[in-house]
Formats: sequence, structure tokens, C-alpha cells
Amino acid sequence: MDLSNLKAPKPNQKDRKRIGRGQGSGHGSHTVGRGHNGQKSRSGFKVRFWFEGGQMPLQRRIPKFGFKNPFRTEYVPLNVDTIDAFVEDGRLGKTITLSDLEEVGLIDNGDLVKLLGRGEISSEVEIEVHDFSKSGKEKVEKAGGSVTTIES
Repeated sequence: MDLSNLKAPKPNQKDRKRIGRGQGSGHGSHTVGRGHNGQKSRSGFKVRFWFEGGQMPLQRRIPKFGFKNPFRTEYVPLNVDTIDAFVEDGRLGKTITLSDLEEVGLIDNGDLVKLLGRGEISSEVEIEVHDFSKSGKEKVEKAGGSVTTIES
């Protein structure tokens, strides 16, 4: 037994509205409870969820602006302080590859990674990324590490 088998007790069960079954039913021939004319009186009428009763739709009322470059390369930012925290935690080693970053959850498969220079790094690491900022590379090299770029 489950919820689909439950039924209300007999006094609470209401008969369904049987339309088009003669004048005595109160929903007899002619309009059959649909009113006179109009789209809603026709068979096959369906209200689309985006339809707003004929008023100007929301996506046409809101102003459009800006430009989205379809050829932009999106990089996942990877900051120096994040690397340092993961290395000190023991979750990353001294040589860091894209597969290592993916394993610890910093990036997803197929992401392009850019090394950025927020924070400080004390660990000596060798890291390979797709791109880097000047400050990010300087901080890693200052700590005794190296940054190598790989082709995407």
C-alpha cells in the first residue's frame, strides 16, 4: 500500500464534473462550461508557461546591453595563497600538474588555469598552468619554485 492507493471516505468523495451530458447537468450542450468564443473555448488550447496574457513578455521588457564575446578564453583563477595552503595541508606536493589540481577539486576536467598573484607563498613548488600573471610568476620564483606553461 502506498499514497496512490489512498481514498477519501465515501461522504468526502465528490463526483467529477461531467460536461456535455445534457441540459440537466448544468454543464449541458452548447458551451459546456467554457463560456462564449475565445481561445480558451477551443479544443487543443494550452496555456504556455511563458505566456503573459498578451502583455509584453518579460524578456522583451528588460533592456539589453553589453556584448558577450563568443571567442573569449575563460580561465579558472588559481591564486598563489591557495596553492600555499594546499601544499602546507599536504594535499598538494612539490610538483603540481593539472591532474593534481583536478584531484583536490580546485579545477574541473578541461578547465584552463591561470596562476594569479594574490597572497604569499613560502613553499618551493613547480607548477604547470595554461597562463600566469606577472606577479604570480614572480612570487613563485621568489620562493624558489618555477612556473611552466602548457598549450591548451
